[in-house]
Amino acid sequence: MNKTDLINNIAEKSGMTKRDVESVLNGFLGEVTDALASGDKVQLIGFGTFETRKRAGRVGRNPQTGKEISIPESKVPAFKAGNKLKEAIK
Repeated sequence: MNKTDLINNIAEKSGMTKRDVESVLNGFLGEVTDALASGDKVQLIGFGTFETRKRAGRVGRNPQTGKEISIPESKVPAFKAGNKLKEAIK
């Protein structure tokens, strides 16, 4: 399912217009992005938690030359599923 499919399904089930659903979805995604960028986490009880995690720096290898390169530490977005979501998938 892509974003368009999601918007269409929500609009059909909720009775809202596609434009309104798209506006709400874009607002939600923007807020999650802003929260993660500022170091906060977004917790939706029963669904899951969006957060950032630190990925440690490490030594990698350039596949073309075989030369070792240093890969710096970085932050990566992560999602941890909540109990209700886990149960729904089983």
